[in-house]
Amino acid sequence: MSDDRAENRYDFRAIEQKWQQIWAESGLFRVPDHSDRPKFYALVFFPYPSGAGISIGHCKNYIPLDVVARFKRMQGYNVLHPMGWDAFGQPAENEAIKQGRNPGEMVSEYAANYKRQLNRVGISYDWSREINSSHPDYYRWTQWFFLLLYRRGLAYRGTAPINWCPQCKTGLANEEVVAGQCWRCGTTVEKRPMPQWYFKITAYAERLLAGLDTIQWPEGIKMMQREWIGRSEGAEVDFPVAGSNDTIRIFTTRPDTLWGATFMVLAPEHPLVERLTTPDRRAEVTAYIQKAQRETEVERQATDRVKTGVFLGSYAINPVNNQKIPIYIADYVLMGYGTGAIMAVPAHDQRDFEFARKYHIPITLVYRTDAHQTSETLQQAIPDQGTMCLGPFAGAPNTRDTVRRVIQWLEEQGLGRGVVNYRLRDWLISRQRYWGAPIPMIHCAQCGIVPVPEDQLPVLLPPVEKYQPTGTGESPLAGIPEFVHTTCPQCGAPARRETDTMGGFACSSWYFLRFADPHNDREPFSQRAVDYWLPVDLYSGGAEHAVMHLLYARFWTKVLYDAGLIRFEEPFTRLRNQGMLLAWTPGRRVSAAEAGQTGDETDAGEPIEDWKVLKPEERLTIPEDQWEYRWVKMSKSLRNVVTPDEMAEQYGADSLRLYILFAAPFEETVLWKDAGGVEAANRFLNRVWRIWHDLRPHYRDDWRVHLPATRAGLNADERRLRRKLHQTLRKLGEDIENFRFNTGVAALMEFTNELSAFRNALASTTPTATQQLLISESLETLVLMMAPVTPHMADELWSQLGKPGSTLEQMWPAYEPEAAAEEQITIVVQVNGKVRDRLQVAPDTPQEAIERMALDCEKVRAELNGKQVHRIVSVPGKLVNVVLRESAPGLQ
Repeated sequence: MSDDRAENRYDFRAIEQKWQQIWAESGLFRVPDHSDRPKFYALVFFPYPSGAGISIGHCKNYIPLDVVARFKRMQGYNVLHPMGWDAFGQPAENEAIKQGRNPGEMVSEYAANYKRQLNRVGISYDWSREINSSHPDYYRWTQWFFLLLYRRGLAYRGTAPINWCPQCKTGLANEEVVAGQCWRCGTTVEKRPMPQWYFKITAYAERLLAGLDTIQWPEGIKMMQREWIGRSEGAEVDFPVAGSNDTIRIFTTRPDTLWGATFMVLAPEHPLVERLTTPDRRAEVTAYIQKAQRETEVERQATDRVKTGVFLGSYAINPVNNQKIPIYIADYVLMGYGTGAIMAVPAHDQRDFEFARKYHIPITLVYRTDAHQTSETLQQAIPDQGTMCLGPFAGAPNTRDTVRRVIQWLEEQGLGRGVVNYRLRDWLISRQRYWGAPIPMIHCAQCGIVPVPEDQLPVLLPPVEKYQPTGTGESPLAGIPEFVHTTCPQCGAPARRETDTMGGFACSSWYFLRFADPHNDREPFSQRAVDYWLPVDLYSGGAEHAVMHLLYARFWTKVLYDAGLIRFEEPFTRLRNQGMLLAWTPGRRVSAAEAGQTGDETDAGEPIEDWKVLKPEERLTIPEDQWEYRWVKMSKSLRNVVTPDEMAEQYGADSLRLYILFAAPFEETVLWKDAGGVEAANRFLNRVWRIWHDLRPHYRDDWRVHLPATRAGLNADERRLRRKLHQTLRKLGEDIENFRFNTGVAALMEFTNELSAFRNALASTTPTATQQLLISESLETLVLMMAPVTPHMADELWSQLGKPGSTLEQMWPAYEPEAAAEEQITIVVQVNGKVRDRLQVAPDTPQEAIERMALDCEKVRAELNGKQVHRIVSVPGKLVNVVLRESAPGLQ
């Protein structure tokens, strides 16, 4: 029974085409709305369907979650595993502009291609629940939620300096600015004062923090959200402006250092700057403000840059000592945190220290680390050491308790109050773009801002020929009179529609709820549907959305909970982040300026400074010995995308699935050089196919009836096969539950080796009745174990056993603990931590008996040589360490 029998060739193309057609025609993946079974909701992040289609890098998320969904269904769960399209927003519109196409038509075409590719690799999505965020039957409810937030005081219009992307020609939320650049196109972001719509996410800051303790998310993601929300405790203190009725309110986490505040600093954007600038200082202040506006927030806050600022010509009064202190503006102070103004304490803050030394501002010590220390001898700031030497708390240590005492004193004196501050800013939702859900508000000259009545939703996005951003601060919708001109719902007078659209993250903040009830035309979802399906049990996607989608979805969920629409406060109970798949990509060294024009990215998603991917024509003209390879993300622009279509056609979808699962742990990066790994997976499946068919003639359908009576009489080889089978069944189930897919697949491979050895031992004999029963159990159980991993092959083998239906409709087999237990285990014997022997014992041998056996080992007795045993340290099932007492010098 050789592994090379020609008649046992594995025709994966025919098998996969056959079963994908059967699955689709039978509606195998369609899930009932309600069931007596327990529910399990598995979901991947809502994807935007791009022109390149999915790459095998996308499969690193889709395939593992599909394995879990199939596994849970076989465990008896009613599994919701849906898919839809995050079709609105900048990514789709930018692609449409680049292609010169209508975004609606383009997205539908791209989504159809995604769907085809996902089916090609056997993902078990319930396509009857497919949703598209750009369809009116979806964004009608996105607009409905906007009105809900507006009625609850959580949506408002305000004018403030916003993040503006000059390339995308639209405003951006703070979370969409990464290292001072647009998250989508990488262009440096500017600040522009504009009227915009906001969601008041700051009202939920404390609950967003508290909720993190209740969910099973990676600690790294929780930490990113905690830092983005940025909770800090401190005090608000008002500094009167000398000779004016104005006051400057500051927030500080260190009110204990107020006595050392020797100047104040305002952000260049602070509303008081204009009023507090004296005529003789105006030209210099104006020039400085213009310079600051050209800088990114990242540049302004860099700790290693030289601190700069300009004196306004005005002074404030320090309320704790009535000293007059100068007021400056400096670019390192931002309006986006606190109040946009700080008290500067150079003795105890390094930035303030450097600023004070540069501009010759006095430095006053509040704390000192020794009695002889003075401001003149200070070489750097003292942030968190020393004893207070100034003010009513002199002698107090530099601790949080002292801070709390000072806050209480400020409140008693009427000089300030203790507050909690957050780094989190309200969510800017307005976009001056065409491709998004229109904001359902109307501007009336008499009534002001009026919401569109709910019975007039959706406010439809009108078809247009030109939808490119205008760059004027208005959406292209502003140029469509038939869209803009309407009547006021309250007074009937002529009015104008809001022409901004919502950013795409609004659509993705509730889509997981719509999957529970996708065809409901009376409400966004029914209470019964969300009560049954939600929250999502398992959510999977990239960590790059930690402070965008994941934060926004949590906010919306809490708002809906407060509105009584749902009965849970966290949308995603368990979250997993997949690692990236990087391609070994040829390029050439270039100047930083030339590289910056390409948009090429490193494995961390950052611009490559000295490298550029080779164009097709360059690969023909530049000698290969001059190529320089880098690990970079797969992307259409880098011409390094490998599609699942290619791999499925050449090696089979099941081979690709096996490779994705086995190549590396789920959270770790996979390095792709060539198809060698997929080819190896294909060789393994061919081997499984041949071994299985070699043993198939000995299969007995009645093995469950007869095997229990024969188990006691199994010989060593038979027990070993059955032990490995049940150990594999146990390990694979545990590994799928815990996202350890690579070790689960490794266990399957080990069992295949054991089954092959058993087959080879029977090569020249006819199997006994008992062996036939063992073969039958092994073949059937192997097929069911492979079902979540390689479902096409599993269903084909299942049918060849004469079984009806799909493996997905079968119960996951339960392993037998007794069968999986080792007959003997190895105990390492040490003396003073050094290995001296090994024992083979039965697993249930009492620990005392194992310790006696260890002491009786010949090599241990030789070590004793009259020495006294101090103690014995045991690790049950693994190790016994005999610790000897050292003899005192001169004593025997």
